[in-house]
Amino acid sequence: MQTRIPLTVVAATIAASISMPAQADIQSRPTISVTGEATISAPPDLARIEAGVTTDAKTARDAASANNDAMGKVLLALKSAGLSDKDYQTSRLSLQPQYANQNRPGPNVLSGYRASNQVTIKLRDVSKIAGVIDAVTAAGANDIGGINFMVSNASKLLDDARAEAVTDARRKAEIYAKAAGVTLGAPISISEHGAAVPIMYRRAAAPMAAETPIAPGEETLRVTVGISWEIKAAP
Repeated sequence: MQTRIPLTVVAATIAASISMPAQADIQSRPTISVTGEATISAPPDLARIEAGVTTDAKTARDAASANNDAMGKVLLALKSAGLSDKDYQTSRLSLQPQYANQNRPGPNVLSGYRASNQVTIKLRDVSKIAGVIDAVTAAGANDIGGINFMVSNASKLLDDARAEAVTDARRKAEIYAKAAGVTLGAPISISEHGAAVPIMYRRAAAPMAAETPIAPGEETLRVTVGISWEIKAAP
């Protein structure tokens, strides 16, 4: 009896017999593998500020009421500073009991309640940071978490850095090739090491004083790539 082999099995067997030698051939090629790096610095053009109000009172109702009133003034100050509603949102809201510290054993004694309300503010003009901090502080904000500086066009800058990283990798590979008495062939593989971050943050403490001085500085974007080149005998 003649056994029929399905066509799909035959095709898969042929494909395997073709691809396995090809893969083995690539793995057996002599190569030089190096990493290339590039950094680009840019001034931040966006910022985020964490600002809020924390209020203590004897009762939960009083703490929440006082906190709501104070936070209302902070939100009004943001509007008066020219910020759009979409550029700030509530990021934390809490009401927690507070207990008196005791140096002797026994049950905790409830001393009051603490209400907290915090908003995240997005500034599309970093020159307004000092003014906004001063405005919300004057309105009653007593919980300034910090400043996050950002670069909005980081993706384009990272693309430029990627090209420079490849150039840096080739420079290193040519040094190794010359020292080893070989020449570079075509690149066999290129990979980016680690996730290139499209937006860089730098957290800085936000002072609470009037006429707050702010120094945005620059953000540094970094890219690292790994490249393997086929090598050939020097002519």
